[in-house]
Amino acid sequence: MEGRAGTRTGEVMDAIRRKMASRALLPGDKLPSIRRFATAMGVSPSTVVEAYDRLAAEGVIRSRPGSGFYVSGALPPLAVAEVEPRPDRAVDPFWVSRQSLDAGAETLKPGCGWLPADWMPNAALRRAIRRLAHADDAVLADYGGTRGSPALRRLLARQFAEEGIAAGADQILLTGSGTQAIDLICRFLLRPGDVVLVDDPCYFNFQALLRAHQARIVGVPYTRAGPDAALFAAALEAHRPRLYITNSALHNPTGATLSPQTAHRLLKAAAAHDVTIVEDDIFAGFEPEPSPRLAVLDGLAQVIRIGSFSKTLSASIRCGYIAARPDWVESLVDLQVATSFGGPSPVAADLILAVLSDGSYRKHLEGLRRRLARARREAAERLEALGLRPWLMPRGGFYLWCGLPGGRDAAEVARAALRGNVLLAPGNVFSVSQTAADHLRFNVAQMTDPRVYEVLARALAAGG
Repeated sequence: MEGRAGTRTGEVMDAIRRKMASRALLPGDKLPSIRRFATAMGVSPSTVVEAYDRLAAEGVIRSRPGSGFYVSGALPPLAVAEVEPRPDRAVDPFWVSRQSLDAGAETLKPGCGWLPADWMPNAALRRAIRRLAHADDAVLADYGGTRGSPALRRLLARQFAEEGIAAGADQILLTGSGTQAIDLICRFLLRPGDVVLVDDPCYFNFQALLRAHQARIVGVPYTRAGPDAALFAAALEAHRPRLYITNSALHNPTGATLSPQTAHRLLKAAAAHDVTIVEDDIFAGFEPEPSPRLAVLDGLAQVIRIGSFSKTLSASIRCGYIAARPDWVESLVDLQVATSFGGPSPVAADLILAVLSDGSYRKHLEGLRRRLARARREAAERLEALGLRPWLMPRGGFYLWCGLPGGRDAAEVARAALRGNVLLAPGNVFSVSQTAADHLRFNVAQMTDPRVYEVLARALAAGG
């Protein structure tokens, strides 16, 4: 009995530490009363008294006679993985990202989210780099302006105008990356505990970043025409979210395309509940023809467009952008100054502008679309021979979202494949509701090596 009491005391102490690590309890905050916390934890009041006394002895909390217990001192650093119960570390988003980014040349990466280096416009980049050697000293040595390169923003504004978005360069903010664009928006619009809607499944780093901002994440099931519009409206009513974050074009991970009907229903529901939509347009360049865009239909009233150039141009030369209402851009400029002291590197912006202005870039995109169409067909045929059937055949892009045969566990298959130096992306990494355990996301551009299929066949057998 004494050992059990000691264990329960430890559980209470751990619960308090988790609240502090997740910033649910800040320095100076009052802890729950002994009786109330005992009821919440399902323990006796004496167990909570002992836990509070031990934490006070460690200096984590302090007692104020007649008032209660309070958090004392500085909090421990925020550990994102501790904000929520840790999923299996072998397959969580951080692990997949780390393995993808740190993998050596010997590792095959059909689970990563970018194109092989030799698929990128390297000749155009080298030309731009040579020209950059003759640039003004200020480009090579100075900080970037608060909004980023005016010339690159004007080019983006012209591209948006071709789509039907009337946004001047003053409505565009260049950022250090697409991820930083979302981070700035979250800093601007979210407070800890706010609800954010995402697609289920969705790009896993949306979830990782939202956890870092201590948001409550609610998933909306994704269909072949976009998020389920009825369930989207129900989630708005039930959870009162602050944001909805999505990919409209060539959705990650499914490859699906938003339909016009779904787009209109989403915008109508979002307007009725005053929900801001963040539309990540990073895969637009891979579409054979443009599909409906929420930012175009909305005119940047309640939709914020973000994007970057990492998928089609270079992931090494980082630069993203935000297009939004003028008053929001002004506030986001201040946030970027506070967190990054200015916009992205002038060197990066100049290189990107030079390549986008190069007549060869349009041909590069056309070639990419043709090459990816072949790769999708070939990968789909070889995967189906192994019993993996694509959920749909995307119009473009490089992802295939595939169901596993016989209800196999994608996490187990991924573990087995990693032993053969093949990195896979299991479905539950993308799923808020953890209902995609029998799916894998494949990057067809990273599957030209036959060893991918050999290792995958062995992994499927081992994971069965």
